Amino acid sequence: MLVNLTTVAKAAGVSVATASRVLTQSDHPIREETRQRVVEIAQALGYKPNWLARSMRTERTHTIGVIADDLLSPFTPPIIRGIQDYLKTVDYLGLIVNADLDPTTEADAIGALLSRAVEGIIFVESFHRAPTAELERSQKPYVFVHRLFGEPIKNSVVPDDFAGAVLAVEHLLTLGHRSIAHIAGPQGWHSARRRVEGYRAALQRHNIPINPVLMVEGNWEFEGGLAAMQTLLQRHPLPTAIFVANDVMALAAMDALRAAGLRVPENMAIVGYDNLSFSRLFRPKLTTVSLPAYRIGQQAAALLYAKLQGDCVALDEVRICGRLYVRESCGAPATMRTQEELNIGTTVRHLLIGRQPANDFSDLT
Repeated sequence: MLVNLTTVAKAAGVSVATASRVLTQSDHPIREETRQRVVEIAQALGYKPNWLARSMRTERTHTIGVIADDLLSPFTPPIIRGIQDYLKTVDYLGLIVNADLDPTTEADAIGALLSRAVEGIIFVESFHRAPTAELERSQKPYVFVHRLFGEPIKNSVVPDDFAGAVLAVEHLLTLGHRSIAHIAGPQGWHSARRRVEGYRAALQRHNIPINPVLMVEGNWEFEGGLAAMQTLLQRHPLPTAIFVANDVMALAAMDALRAAGLRVPENMAIVGYDNLSFSRLFRPKLTTVSLPAYRIGQQAAALLYAKLQGDCVALDEVRICGRLYVRESCGAPATMRTQEELNIGTTVRHLLIGRQPANDFSDLT
């Protein structure tokens, strides 16, 4: 049996107009007893709103477009899950399109989503700074989440790479290391540069001179991490610890150390960045800082929803810090692996004083 608004109104003993006002959460004054009865009956009958009919009346479709540059990226699925989970709480639906890292495909996707009357668009891991002219003309709000390359821009939600790097290096300092190398990501990437800045800031806070010889650039890939570690193995004396800008290169560094007859963490401690699933599967298990993909997806959806409600204007870049996962590759004692390192969290907060306030520190450990 089709349950429509008329069915609910008849069962509740109210007019169709009253049932509609209750179920669309209208501001029209309605007795609380009546409101509660209509809601309970609608739920009991399994009533689902007709969004097509409602959108024709209200010009609201409760639909958001989500354009991902690459659905195969390891971070895209949890970002989209965060977006969808938030949208569900506000009764919105996300339409997901893969742009295949191609500007033309992305422009076509924007046009296709606008033709389906989405209320706004979230760009996931986009390489592009500006929306298309078509999106600008539509005046629909948009948000970037985990943008790649480029500099900070408004209406974007990203991992706090500076704070994450501070977490990693402070942990190694807490363990007593003073000669800490860094295998960086390619410096054309904003995220890689911010991780370098965090590495340098943590060392400077402890009055440890920055040694350029201990900083080697990688390329995010296994081969790049392998080459960077082989370069560091030529340094004398060797560093006692390494902060590596992502988990893939960290595993490559561990492989190079094993090939050189060195043991992790006995001869050299390693901390990575990303907390990809495989970081827990290798031996020793990789200590790493998480890239909070799910949470930045949630925050991006919340930001877009706030803009749809007229609750905010263009915000500066919103940065969300990940969490330090202490495992085996850093050489921390077992007790430290099971408790929060509150002293490191405090240090990170201290280093961030004076920076832009749009940060979320709830996962600091």
